[in-house]
Amino acid sequence: MKKKYKILGVIPARGGSKGIKNKNLYKLNGKPLIYYSIQAAKKSKLLTDFVVSTDSLEIKKISESYGANVPFIRPKFLSNDKALAVPTIQHAVSFCETFNKFKYDYIVMLQPTAPLRTHYDIDNSLSKLIKEGGDGIISIVDVNNYHPVKMKIIKNDRLFDFVDSGLENPPRQSLPPIFIVNGAIYATKRDVFMNDNTFKGNKCLPFLMPPERSSNIDVIEDFIVAEYHLNKIKND
Repeated sequence: MKKKYKILGVIPARGGSKGIKNKNLYKLNGKPLIYYSIQAAKKSKLLTDFVVSTDSLEIKKISESYGANVPFIRPKFLSNDKALAVPTIQHAVSFCETFNKFKYDYIVMLQPTAPLRTHYDIDNSLSKLIKEGGDGIISIVDVNNYHPVKMKIIKNDRLFDFVDSGLENPPRQSLPPIFIVNGAIYATKRDVFMNDNTFKGNKCLPFLMPPERSSNIDVIEDFIVAEYHLNKIKND
């Protein structure tokens, strides 16, 4: 990239969590979960700035101890379990642009629940987004054996195919590739995000990531899987 773009990374980390208490501070390999997203953002060569958006003074303090900028406390109306990602990130963008007195070119959401995403993933996805002129780019991973054709629904205590493929229990290799968002990276042109209220826009690009970097923390068991991959990456 010849032009130096202004790119803001936002790590959203509210204090409350229904599934795991204080999830963003829960220890993964001896470090709080949010540590890994902060480190990836710090190492990125393309992010101009990054901030942590939180309603928690404890998360603010710990994030700052790892070198993150936490310039505001997120308002209560964006901090309950019904708060949506888009307005939460828009709030951070508006605050940072007002404070810095300039507009960003691109916005990136880096959720703490994707701790195995690296700074290379951040920079490679941004490079693809800029080079190919997309409105947005979202990280995905192959669903592997959790293919929709293999899924079932229950009606009146009877089992039915979720998708009628005409085949019973087809081999995975015969099925078309299907992907799911892994929660690691959502990057968008600033004006598309702020004006159209979307991470995707009209031209959304895929950023394929491998399963070993696609752990998405939701339940305690996910920490076990993430820790396994984290240690394996270190030892390889």
